[in-house]
Amino acid sequence: MKTSYLLLTLILMSVSGCTSENPRVMTRLNDSASLMGDLPFNPLHDKVITSWIDKSNKTGSTMSTLYGNDVAIDYARTNAGHDYPTGSVLSVITWSQQEDPRWFGGFVPQKVKSVEFVTVGVGADHQPSYAYQEYEGAQLKKTAGQEGPTANERVALLLAQRAAVMP
Repeated sequence: MKTSYLLLTLILMSVSGCTSENPRVMTRLNDSASLMGDLPFNPLHDKVITSWIDKSNKTGSTMSTLYGNDVAIDYARTNAGHDYPTGSVLSVITWSQQEDPRWFGGFVPQKVKSVEFVTVGVGADHQPSYAYQEYEGAQLKKTAGQEGPTANERVALLLAQRAAVMP
């Protein structure tokens, strides 16, 4: 009888010990990295082409991810060139970085610094045409826009990014 009480007490203690939350592993969303503003569409709904980190930024390191619609993804994953076909839409989100509080040595996005869009179309002369838009600030307002038959320096840089190899 005494052993059954002891056994019952041990079981109750072990079950009650499992129900309390462990504050060290509390899950939270990184709301500061969310996209808010007047964007033409949400680039996070597209697929990742590649990503990179820029440690040369004077205001701190940034991390960027290049996304593409299905046309851009198909091209990026099968071609090494940068002559994206008509209908390709690429977008780049750049975040400032912060240390990951849950993973030693890791970094996660902090605040959105900018979102850029590149759309490949066709001009009147049936040659490629490039539209570029940039959004910046806490509420992501349009700060730059350009359209024309030649890719500016930034557009050329974005189109030249190679797709990351993914399994």
